[in-house]
Amino acid sequence: MSDETRVTEAEDGAEMAAEDAELPTENDDEALDESEGEEEGAPENVVRFPGNATDHAQLMRMVEALLFAAAEPLDIDSIAGRLPEGADVGAVIEDLQKLYEGRGVQLVRIANKWMFRTADDLSFLMEREAVEQKKLSRAAMETLAIIAYHQPATRAEIEEIRGVSVSKGTLDVLMETGWVRLRGRKKTPGRPVTYGTTEAFLVHFGLENIGDLPGFDELKAAGLLDGRLPPGFDIPTPSETGGEGDGDFSDEEEEYGAALDDHLSQDKVDED
Repeated sequence: MSDETRVTEAEDGAEMAAEDAELPTENDDEALDESEGEEEGAPENVVRFPGNATDHAQLMRMVEALLFAAAEPLDIDSIAGRLPEGADVGAVIEDLQKLYEGRGVQLVRIANKWMFRTADDLSFLMEREAVEQKKLSRAAMETLAIIAYHQPATRAEIEEIRGVSVSKGTLDVLMETGWVRLRGRKKTPGRPVTYGTTEAFLVHFGLENIGDLPGFDELKAAGLLDGRLPPGFDIPTPSETGGEGDGDFSDEEEEYGAALDDHLSQDKVDED
């Protein structure tokens, strides 16, 4: 082989080696991309949307997630600020409303803002009933005791026994509690309404009937009566049948309604 041939082959080998050194590998491409990103100074907190972020179904999922996680209602601008540029937020909201229509949770607009809320017809599921303990005033307890022992008793009779007028609302509180009811009309001039105890009163105090209330001797033995009682002091024997002259209400609702009107009108007179 001549010297000229050897020189040509050496030159060809050097050129091939130089080309191989210039060709980037796959790993080199990844490293190059990373180095370019670092050189450009791309921020690390850039929001990267999914590849199909402009798809309408994907936009609905994104808005659904925003509204579900929001602690307060969101307006259109707040929602649009989180979505890809150019997203039709109005169309997305409208379709979400249709999607949740008839479900237990619905998308509603409040003060031009949007939020998920429990369906109105299911609000009863969120209610919790609790028994509120009320402490009766001394006036209410005295009035209740007078009604229990002297029933059927009119308002005037209650005031006469207590020695003071019945303040507005005292009888109302006892009636709202369910321990006192309108009994009937007294067969006296003016036909005033009378008051008596209810079955709920017996249940609460553990009585089989009203006659089981403690009498004079029992109250005195229990120390509930003052030892210096006035002469002739006595406690009547309570009775559910009513005293002489008590007229029960008829089955007609109008008569009971008129009696209730009398009860309320008396409260109004006291207030005036």
